[in-house]
Amino acid sequence: MGLKRFLRKNASNKQDPLFQLVKSITGFSPVDLSLYRRVFTHTSMEKTNAKGQKINYERLEFLGDAVLNTIVAAHLFESLPQNNEGSLTLMRSKIVRRDFLNKVGKQLSLIDQLSSNVPIKNYSQNVHGNLFEALVGALYIDLGFERCSQFVFDKMIHPFVDLEKLEFMVLSYKSLLVDWFQKKRMKYAFDVALDNGAEHTNHYKAKLLIDGKVVAKARAKNKKRAVEKVAKRTYFKFQDNINQSKTNIKTH
Repeated sequence: MGLKRFLRKNASNKQDPLFQLVKSITGFSPVDLSLYRRVFTHTSMEKTNAKGQKINYERLEFLGDAVLNTIVAAHLFESLPQNNEGSLTLMRSKIVRRDFLNKVGKQLSLIDQLSSNVPIKNYSQNVHGNLFEALVGALYIDLGFERCSQFVFDKMIHPFVDLEKLEFMVLSYKSLLVDWFQKKRMKYAFDVALDNGAEHTNHYKAKLLIDGKVVAKARAKNKKRAVEKVAKRTYFKFQDNINQSKTNIKTH
């Protein structure tokens, strides 16, 4: 784009309400407003361009996911020089997990700007995180990696990411236990069965056995929750030993 054309386009953009909206959210003056129109367009609008290509936030969400992973990975690489690859990967997954991104998207009130034919009450909670990723993707294309990174640091990493707390956060008690059992060569088994009891809805009871002995029991409305619940109870029984193993692994 030539300088004169860029200046004309930028001057024109400033008159568009979307320009001020994006600037207020990101802290930067946008150049290509068509990208941000995509960010705030839901698939239910069924918009297409002259080539018949769909206009919505999904492709930008895909790109934003990759860019966000790169920004977070670089931050962890610099901030945690003592952590090995496996530990850094786990830390990154804790930061870019869906419920965390949903929290950031909600904080920015991105859903309030979304054009859609679907009532807000029918949205999945994940739409908040999806919009945040789409906005990251749009910023990357429009303004480049440096300013996109600054946005992520200003709106997500600085206000929400506490690396010390994340070190001890558990994403899946089952995965953590299975990993620990395998390293210790312990024989274990999760036993899950339907357990309706006196209730009208299905429930499942789960038991965790180590060397054939039951170490914990739990009950929940579906199999996955029952297993995670019994794993969590087991984790607290072996917490000190597991944390000691994690510390040893992180520094080697």
